[in-house]
Amino acid sequence: MPAILNTTRSHLDWLESEAIFIMREVAAECARPVLLFSGGKDSCVLLRLAEKAFRPGKFPFPLMHIDTGHNFDEVIAFRDARAAELGEQLIVRSVEDSIARGSVVLRKETDSRNAAQAVTLLEAIEEFGFDACIGGARRDEEKARAKERIFSFRDEFGQWNPKAQRPEVWNLYNTRVHAGENMRVFPISNWTELDVWQYIARENLALPSIYYAHQRDVVRRKGLLVPVTPLTPPQEGESVENLTVRFRTVGDISCTCPVASEAADPLAIIAETAVTDITERGATRMDDQTSEASMERRKKEGYF
Repeated sequence: MPAILNTTRSHLDWLESEAIFIMREVAAECARPVLLFSGGKDSCVLLRLAEKAFRPGKFPFPLMHIDTGHNFDEVIAFRDARAAELGEQLIVRSVEDSIARGSVVLRKETDSRNAAQAVTLLEAIEEFGFDACIGGARRDEEKARAKERIFSFRDEFGQWNPKAQRPEVWNLYNTRVHAGENMRVFPISNWTELDVWQYIARENLALPSIYYAHQRDVVRRKGLLVPVTPLTPPQEGESVENLTVRFRTVGDISCTCPVASEAADPLAIIAETAVTDITERGATRMDDQTSEASMERRKKEGYF
């Protein structure tokens, strides 16, 4: 009796296949791509997808992180260890260096450096001649990112115009760019936060420890739990509390907040995520508490 093939595929299988196809399209069509790897959960998923797309060979692109200098130590240590484990080239370019060159000017040392990353990223793109930057942005994160194409075109100034993006009918991607132009490519655009955690659980992916429940000193500020650090000290009248928290997203210390949570493993986080009605950025990012227009303006200036 002939064997019967199992043709049942989960939604994660379909999302994975789409993302692998996109990565291979980048490798085939772009001359000098790079994968942006911060050590965060979405970029960890990208690394696993790249492994599935290109192993046992080397990745056809280096990894790169634009370091604000205000990152959590656990995330930077994980970033370096993971890149070494994979044996892949990791390029690090720092906002600190842009400040030293005078291309980034901040009002004060403790200002969020998230927006300033755009300048350093554009400098790195020019330095290495990258024509495609693969990143882990998802459309469910916030409204401005929902306007992105999977292959999102940037002009010779690194700027993004949401009204001048290319059609992607039938998953056909136009990767043609002139000298100085580049693409930002988002293989997991169609994933949600829940999809990401389900994939992390299925693939048993390692993550920085701060994604899971741990004890941390925080203060309550404008509806957020602000971590107590030298960059984010308590303000007058604020009381420090030691709570069990986890980070839903990681970034610049000056603007990234944890949430109260007892979830200590991916399955517990999946259960929490399935019932939440607040996006991860809306719940945890001080610099995203403004408007869609603010984020869109930053993206037009080169922000990822």
